[in-house]
Amino acid sequence: MKVIASDLASIVGEENAVCLWENIELSQQKHIQEAIANEKPQSVYASRNHPSCIVYPRTQEQLAAVIAAAHSNNWRVLPCGSGSKLSWGGLAKDIDVVVSTERINRLIEHAVGDLTITVEAGMKFSHLQAILADSRQFLALDPAKPELATIGGIVATADTGSWRQRYGGVRDQLLGITFVRADGQIAKAGGRVVKNVAGYDLMKLFTGSYGTLGIISQVTFRVYPLQEASGTVVLTGMAEAISQAADILRGSALTPTQADLLSIKLVSSLGLGKGLGLIACFQSISESVKEQSNRLLEVGQKLGLDGAIYSDGDEATLWQRLRECMHSSPTKSVITCKIGVLPTAAVEILTQVELGMIHSGTGLGMLQLDSQSQVLEVRDQLRSAGGDRIQANNGFLTILEAPVTVKQQVDVWGYTDNALPLMRRIKKQFDSKNILSPGRFVGGI
Repeated sequence: MKVIASDLASIVGEENAVCLWENIELSQQKHIQEAIANEKPQSVYASRNHPSCIVYPRTQEQLAAVIAAAHSNNWRVLPCGSGSKLSWGGLAKDIDVVVSTERINRLIEHAVGDLTITVEAGMKFSHLQAILADSRQFLALDPAKPELATIGGIVATADTGSWRQRYGGVRDQLLGITFVRADGQIAKAGGRVVKNVAGYDLMKLFTGSYGTLGIISQVTFRVYPLQEASGTVVLTGMAEAISQAADILRGSALTPTQADLLSIKLVSSLGLGKGLGLIACFQSISESVKEQSNRLLEVGQKLGLDGAIYSDGDEATLWQRLRECMHSSPTKSVITCKIGVLPTAAVEILTQVELGMIHSGTGLGMLQLDSQSQVLEVRDQLRSAGGDRIQANNGFLTILEAPVTVKQQVDVWGYTDNALPLMRRIKKQFDSKNILSPGRFVGGI
């Protein structure tokens, strides 16, 4: 095991850039072990229980050299940034080394007038937003853990959040990426201007690929001007009325930047009232925010719903608490799932679970379930033959975070369509030795 660390130390050449497993903090060891399933050692270096070390390259060139060494020696690599989403997706198999990009974190270029920014993959999302805020701009993504999440990790897991309602997903924000291939070569796709479409399909491919095709090292995003004012409307009440309010909102001329449907327990946990909830944020000039907020409030009143408008600090706190409720696990047994259904079916799904949030405009959302048996029960309710609500609505249910024992027994991705052979061919083309995040993606890719 120390052979790997020694070889990598000669590449990165800095103190504390390679950390042996036994020197890693216990909490970080446990976090890494939640992401892997080392069952059968694939090389003389592998351990049944853990990787040999973590390496922290500081430049894209060092990262490329590290991956080239892994490719030559058939070391299996688990890429990550800060590790905030390391336990998402399937269990990576027989990992030899963890490679972190969190020290590859420079600002490359901020073209304020062109509304674009280029940063290295290890930059924290919160740091990027602070840079943009100085120019009255922002990146229209709302990741799960904004203080910890790195840009590369957000792209690799397609972690968008509620702003998808107005601005689309991660793919819609991307203009260009640079990545390290499985053989250690550096490659690029796209560019630094909004109208550049070269490599567009490749950027789509890497978004949400969970580090199985290459390691993202640099990203260019389109950004947006900060709006003058913001206001959030919360409606709560009976499921049928909430469903009607969501239908009216989708069919109206109102333009929320965020619009989410909330389960009964989530509404209660946030202290917003009783019943299901609809929460919608409007951002524009002050007069428009007030007008749109009041119009949605009137819709709720006509449907017999309770309503309130949040602004300033109360509004920011509300959205922060909502994010924390959906992405913090009170116990280790909690299973976090990503769900996608037709927007019109979202309310029906939320009435069947305790803690859940689904974006009103897209039907994508998050559920928290208490046990493996509940996961199977929900899947039976939503996917079983003869009563397949989710598939009838062209939807999906995948597990993001769960105890290792659950991920070993339940298909994390739950994918049943016919694109798997194509995915396997793409994986083989990009990573013929299967050294990058093996087993983490759909079908054990």
